[in-house]
Amino acid sequence: MSRFVRASKYRHVFGQAAKKEHGYENVKVSGSAWDTNLVSASGRYISVNWNASGGGAFAILPLPSPFAAVPNFPYKLPDVIPLARSHTAPVLDTDWSPHNDSIVASGGEDGKVMIWKVESSAFEDWGQDHWVPQDFDPVARIDASPRKIGQVLFHPTASNVLASASGEHTVKLWDLADTDRPRSVLTGHNDTIQCLAFNPTGTLMATTCRDKKLRLFDPRTGGEAVRITEAHGGIKGARVVWMGDLDKIVTTGFSKMSDRQVSIWETGGLGSVKTMTIDQSAGVIMPFWSDNGILFLAGKGDGNIRYYEYESDSLFALAEHKSLDPQRGICFLPRRALNVSDCEIARAYKVSGSSVEPIAFIVPRKADSFQSDIYPAAASSEPSLSASEFFAGKTAALKLVSLENGAVFNGAQSTSTSSVPTPASAPAPAPTPTPAPAPTAFSAPPPVAKAVTMPTPVSQAPVVLRSESAPVPRPASPISESPVILTPPTQVDGEGKATVLEAEVDRLNGELRAAREKIRNMELQVEGLKANAKKAAQALMEA
Repeated sequence: MSRFVRASKYRHVFGQAAKKEHGYENVKVSGSAWDTNLVSASGRYISVNWNASGGGAFAILPLPSPFAAVPNFPYKLPDVIPLARSHTAPVLDTDWSPHNDSIVASGGEDGKVMIWKVESSAFEDWGQDHWVPQDFDPVARIDASPRKIGQVLFHPTASNVLASASGEHTVKLWDLADTDRPRSVLTGHNDTIQCLAFNPTGTLMATTCRDKKLRLFDPRTGGEAVRITEAHGGIKGARVVWMGDLDKIVTTGFSKMSDRQVSIWETGGLGSVKTMTIDQSAGVIMPFWSDNGILFLAGKGDGNIRYYEYESDSLFALAEHKSLDPQRGICFLPRRALNVSDCEIARAYKVSGSSVEPIAFIVPRKADSFQSDIYPAAASSEPSLSASEFFAGKTAALKLVSLENGAVFNGAQSTSTSSVPTPASAPAPAPTPTPAPAPTAFSAPPPVAKAVTMPTPVSQAPVVLRSESAPVPRPASPISESPVILTPPTQVDGEGKATVLEAEVDRLNGELRAAREKIRNMELQVEGLKANAKKAAQALMEA
């Protein structure tokens, strides 16, 4: 019987550990038992939770690789180095801004969130005679909670928006321009929050909790979750990551029998699409998603990094990077900073013992030219919104950057499959018969008129609040529920006019999608008000 091998351009991806001099040695990693990744990376620097006396601290270092921001930086660190020390208790988590490679946020057991900015001159004198380490100072301090701050996470599209998860079992969203009070508070968790994840536009947030629930929130309206479901049966560390713009999320956790599991969920109703058992090890699995459609799984205490390709609601094993050194923590470099000349599709920074080791994941290719088929556009460092616009209800897609020429584009509906994004600066076409440039979707006017139907994506589906008794009814909205059908005219006077008409149809479709989004946001607010009113009525009756 013949065997069929699934076709995939990533089937031969392999992990290649960097040479010793391209990593860091003598790293004093924090001994805190709190479950985070311990390390985080921007396009220029990494941060490592540090084992320091006299309070909490973390280290800020240039990227350890042949392409580091400081090429001659010593790979073996001195015993005393500059640290970010202003926390009075151990630092539990750090996160770099996706819009500025020099800004990092930290959260600690002292209940504080701090914002730090790294100056490029901070590393000029390292290793020279009479060098005196100068600790970093925060540019902002936030009294986020009377209890510990377990996670911090920057918003993917809005600048200066930060989420923090506290020991009060709440998630707070902050506008860093005004930190006197949180702009939104997400409640309803019954135990310790274990992980946070924004969707690509930042309009939804998923959380995992020690109460074994997976929750979906609207981060702007605050309050309780709009969708809740039972996740993994075990209480040990569960993680969640958004699968790009596929309207699905991945969780990792443990079953009741302590099997390590990976589950895929659809966001429309938080229904389970697929659950897969990995093994029976004890270490928490840290998931990382790449817009190549690849899911990386790294277990704490493991020496292996597994990676799978997602296709048709299934995860297909590609390979496994094996090592004798178990990882305590791991993070991945933003895709816009990858080395495309070596066909590097991902790069991990692995914390193991007292070292930080870069691991490049490479697609073997003989050609020296840019391989466009393995490099979809990456998230740009340019924000799509300001903090005030985001909290006012405005929504915008991620800005993308071409890894071939560095051009920045507006985010398309699918960053994983779109090969020609729409330029951010391109003006809207005017409905005139003047010939326009050739369109990307049509090369000639169709012989027969065809209806262009715009179905509602899952991520834009109306959010339904779940309660213990019955679901809250959603008001009917014929505009948001019915498909939009715009038909280009059948009679055209030449290719130029057909092109303009097709562009006009695309513009109208975009306006209608925006109108549907506004209506859905209003529906979501109405449902939240109804749920709050119902709870208030029940409380009055019980009193």
